[in-house]
Formats: sequence, structure tokens, C-alpha cells
Amino acid sequence: MPVAEGKVMDKNSLLEMVLEQLDAAAASLKLDASTHRVLRHVEQALTVAIPVEMDDGHTEVYTGYRVHHSSARGPCKGGIRYHPNVTLDSTIAMSMLMSWKCAVVNIPFGGAHGGIQLDPTKISREENRRLTRRYTVGILPVIGPRRDIPAPDIGTDSVTMGWIMDTVSMLEGRTVLDIVTGKALDLGGSVGRSEAPGRGVMFNTQEIISRLGKTPLATTVAIQGFGKVGSVCADLLRKVGFNVVGISDLSGGYYNPKGLPISEMIRFKEDSAHSNLEGFEASGVNKLSNGDLLELDVDVLIPAAIEQQITTDNAEKIKAKAIIEAANAPVTPAAEKILIDKGKYVVPDILANCGGVVVSYFEWVQSIQSFFWDEDEVNQSLQRVMSASFKSVWDVAKQEKTDLRNAAMMIAVDRVAKALNQRGIFP
Repeated sequence: MPVAEGKVMDKNSLLEMVLEQLDAAAASLKLDASTHRVLRHVEQALTVAIPVEMDDGHTEVYTGYRVHHSSARGPCKGGIRYHPNVTLDSTIAMSMLMSWKCAVVNIPFGGAHGGIQLDPTKISREENRRLTRRYTVGILPVIGPRRDIPAPDIGTDSVTMGWIMDTVSMLEGRTVLDIVTGKALDLGGSVGRSEAPGRGVMFNTQEIISRLGKTPLATTVAIQGFGKVGSVCADLLRKVGFNVVGISDLSGGYYNPKGLPISEMIRFKEDSAHSNLEGFEASGVNKLSNGDLLELDVDVLIPAAIEQQITTDNAEKIKAKAIIEAANAPVTPAAEKILIDKGKYVVPDILANCGGVVVSYFEWVQSIQSFFWDEDEVNQSLQRVMSASFKSVWDVAKQEKTDLRNAAMMIAVDRVAKALNQRGIFP
């Protein structure tokens, strides 16, 4: 399916950003035109209508997607997102990012992504369950333990994965543990999986500040987003000595130059009716806007919310020396150029936030073998993969005199291209 030719795209869209990054890496690699053309397309894109009987008896019809970008290096892998902004283009873009994430950390998966366009907070748990099961049946022709293994994303969680696993198991007449990752531990999930995205960001932060000649104790950090990734990352960074001075979520920003009480903030959020920090107060903590948080005078800035948060409108005001992309595409290409010209380092999303897919790979392996690791083994294996991957990206950036994103893309695109060319074009 073409993703670039024959259509006009929004220059600010996520898909346009992802294609721009691919084109830059292809130019740096001097990639042959035929391979480049293949990588600008997805292998297949499935759109499904999802009729759901609502609690009051009427039927709503939602639109869902599942996209495979490349299976050249192995089964496709990617999350399922329930969000009002889910579109076919955004799903295509995310599937491409997943190809690069899996390749840059050298795990044997290709890229996929899926989603349903809706606000999951506006439906009941039972409506969500029926929606998920019907969506699973709709995408069943393209998923499977050796074909495409979904995982949680925004708006989905281990409960969602359990429903998917059970639906497939009932239809096949056997328990299929390896159909999804991000499952509950009772259903064959992996210890350390839920913390893995935030832990991966923490490892990347450690790697970059060590190369900048700083220590955790001398490093201040601000994190935009206090969800599944941001809160875990904040907690882990504090535990290894970093001074987390700024946090924000939908309720706004919170700042204390002496350091925030992260554990207390996590407990407050867990007890909050709206699962956010609205109303949080503590000695020395000042309230500020989300925009102000991005512009704090800190050493490390971690955007862990949504895409396109750092743009040409605020890039000049960013003071942090290192920006770690815990979210997908939080920095626009034009803004990144401004940051790099100012001597700043942007650790790209395809490296910074791939801790989740790495431990998803570990979970998949454990499910296949029915032999499960302890948490130390999971975390140590994750650190080994992340450290080696960061070193590879850093070394290529220095060798090629390029930025970290292009270096990561060069490694990833080269690996996918080589697999594609070694397999050849069927028939």
C-alpha cells in the first residue's frame, strides 16, 4: 500500500515526519532506490468496522486498523491504541516507527501497529470488553504468534491484552499465550514489562549524561507526562540519584528546584479520582504550565506525553542540554534542527522509548518456552540491550558526523534493508 505517492499529506503529520526521517537515513546510507521505495510502503493495512452493542441496547460502529510495515526481520510487533486521534495515516506511521525500534535494538521483529478511533474513557468496561473482542476477531486474519504480536499502547493495558488472548484462545480451542505481550502475570506476562518503557528511558538518560561528563547527583531533570512511562521513569531516575525537579500532566506542571517528592506524587495520582495530579500540594512545590515546564533550566528534558510538543514555537526557549524522547515524535524535525544547531542532543524515540518492545520480546520468548525469568534477569537483559544499542548509535553519530536520530535511523534502516535484500522479492 503506498504511503507517500499519489496523495497529499499534512506537512505536520506524524506520517510525514516519519517519511522525512526515512528519506534522510536513506540518503546518508546511499540506499538504492528500489529498496528505499519498498521501505516507504507498508506490507498491508487492514481497516475493520467494529459494531458494538452498547449498555443501553443501541449499536455503535467504530473504525479500527491493523498495519504491517515490514516483516523482513521477523514477525511484526506493535501496540494497539484506543484514542480519538487514531487514523490510518497515524497507524501507518507508528508501524514504520516500530520497524526502526525493533531494528535499532536488534531484536528479530518487524513493525506493526493498530488502533481504534474512540475515547475509551467514554465507554463502560463491558462496552470496552465487547469492543476489544470484536476488534480481535476483525484483525484475526493478520495476527498470530509467528505473524504479528500486539501489545498495549495508549488507552489499552494488560486487561485489554487478556481479552485479546482469551478471544483467540476460545476461537482456536487452545490457550495461546504468545498471541500478545503486555499480559498480566497470571496470564503468562513477564515481570518487569509494565516498568520497561520507563526503565529504558532511564537507561538512555544514564548513557547520555555519562558521555556529557556529568553524574546523576549533579543532573537536574524535568519530565513532561506522568503516565505509565513518565511516572516510572521519574521514580527510577530519583532512585539512582537524579534530581527530578519538574513534572507535568494534564493538570499542569509542578516544580521544586530542590527535587520533587516523586513517591508521594505517584501515591496521590493512584488515589485520585481522575488519575492525575490535580490538587497536589507539598512544601516547596510550585505550580506552572506545561509550556513553562518544557522551558525549565534543567540538564535533561524528557517529553513523555504525546507527539509534537517541541516545535519551532518553543525550540529556541529549550534550555536542557539533552532531550530524551520518551513519547513518540515529541520533537518536530524543524524544532530538532534548531536544538541541534544550539549544541543540544536529542535521543530519538526509536532508541529512547523502546524498552517496552525489548521486554515484550523477552515475554514472547518466555511464553513460547513456558519458562519464565525472574525480574533481575529481565532488567539486566534490558540494560544490556539498551546500553549496547546506545553505544552503537553514539559511535555511528560520531563516525558519520551526524545527529543521534539520523545515526539510529541509519542503523535501523540498514538492518531492515539488508534483511529485505537477502530474502529477495517474492516470487
